[in-house]
Amino acid sequence: MERPDRRVTARRLLVLALVIGILGEIVLDGSAAGFNVPVMTGAMLLAAWLARRPGRAPDPLDAWLPVAAMLLSVFVAVRADPFLAALDVLGAAAFVGASVAAFSGLAVTRRSLSVVLLMGAWVVESVLAGAARLVIGARPAPRDTPRTWPSWVGPIVRGLVLAVPLVLIFAVLFASADPIFRRGFDEVMGFQIDLGALPGRLLFIGGIAWLAAGLLAVASRGIPAVEVASLGAAAPPTTVGFARSLGVVEALVVLVAVVAIVALFVGLQLAYLFGGLDTLAAAGMTYSDYARRGYFELVAAAALAGGILVFLEYQVVRRPRSYVLAAIVLVALTLVVLASAVLRLSLYQDAYGWTELRLYVAVSIAAMAATLGTLAVFLATDRTRWLGHVMAVIGLASLVAVNLLAPGAFVAEKNLQRIIDPSLVPPDGQAELDADYLAVLPDDAVPVLVAALPRLSGSDAFRIEHALEQRQRALADPANRTPFSWNLGRERARAALADRPD
Repeated sequence: MERPDRRVTARRLLVLALVIGILGEIVLDGSAAGFNVPVMTGAMLLAAWLARRPGRAPDPLDAWLPVAAMLLSVFVAVRADPFLAALDVLGAAAFVGASVAAFSGLAVTRRSLSVVLLMGAWVVESVLAGAARLVIGARPAPRDTPRTWPSWVGPIVRGLVLAVPLVLIFAVLFASADPIFRRGFDEVMGFQIDLGALPGRLLFIGGIAWLAAGLLAVASRGIPAVEVASLGAAAPPTTVGFARSLGVVEALVVLVAVVAIVALFVGLQLAYLFGGLDTLAAAGMTYSDYARRGYFELVAAAALAGGILVFLEYQVVRRPRSYVLAAIVLVALTLVVLASAVLRLSLYQDAYGWTELRLYVAVSIAAMAATLGTLAVFLATDRTRWLGHVMAVIGLASLVAVNLLAPGAFVAEKNLQRIIDPSLVPPDGQAELDADYLAVLPDDAVPVLVAALPRLSGSDAFRIEHALEQRQRALADPANRTPFSWNLGRERARAALADRPD
């Protein structure tokens, strides 16, 4: 039987989650992503702090987690770039989850990667199912006086509270996927009473409240399944949850085989890409054609090599000197592979200009190089259990750097410079303006396009002007004009369009 204090706590958390859901309906529904994202992030962090478990102070080393969550959420209101906003939202959500676990008194930063992954899995589980446990925990206590209704009524009502939102979600998904189901659903739901948008709004509130309740449950109760494994706030940061089962010989075979193929590729790079041997005779293509391809594949290969090293570190039963040496050699060779990718990407950009995808690839190469360098140090000092923390910091720094750079504006400026100053384009490069690509860049690029318009001529100017007119109409959409959708990038674009000459 639930103790009275547990029932009271569960009810309080459900009410607090409902408040978060109502706030989400007010600031999110009908508004584009902008100021509303930091509002919701701050509200969730504040609610989790208010609901935190008594008697368990957060670890001081975790103080950076909510700061990182707020920083990434604020960037959503600064950059008018949908893809970058999606990355910021995902990053902010991850740090909110880590912050909620920290608020409960569980140390996060001082944990090893395996422990952090285990905690993250349980936080996700609570987000999905925690609300159901709170609803069950908030049920009334058994009464000594006779009931005025049958005993089966209460369980059925509680079951319906849990089932109805799920059934509605499935129905909406199925109706969106299948027109026949949609027609039947519309007929079943075709009541004579017109409720307007009320059902959708209630479903939206319920969905946000459900997710918020799961996070609040973590803040209030911690993660019992993790703490049972002696991982309380005072526990040492040991690696748990992954049984080492790979023998040293097997690990060495994997490393030697991978090192061999990577070394063969690196040898070719040193000879042809960096050394200047005749690529026409070896591959039937000029050096420029040879060097301007394959950077995506090389980045993927470097990521695979890093993933193999991390996997082996968490599976090998022992780390003899031969294993450590082979692993460090693989890191060094992989860094050369990344250098090859950098050179190829640089030559390709010189010839054809920048795109947002190429910019993200360049940032990912820098992040991977930093990660591999750190991995080499950790391999030599047997500290790879902290690699996850370094990767989180590098990922956060990379995302912040991309936000500060503003990919849309950066790409537009670099590509327009090539048209305005043809000397920036190599003789065999592409000097034509890709107006169709510039037209689909995010709103951060609009001020750059407006500023460059007087220096363009002919069809280039006409196509850019047409794209700007379309963008001005899009910015007039009501979803972009609500107070909660305020976004610095969109405001700058709107101001630049208003000031451009007729």
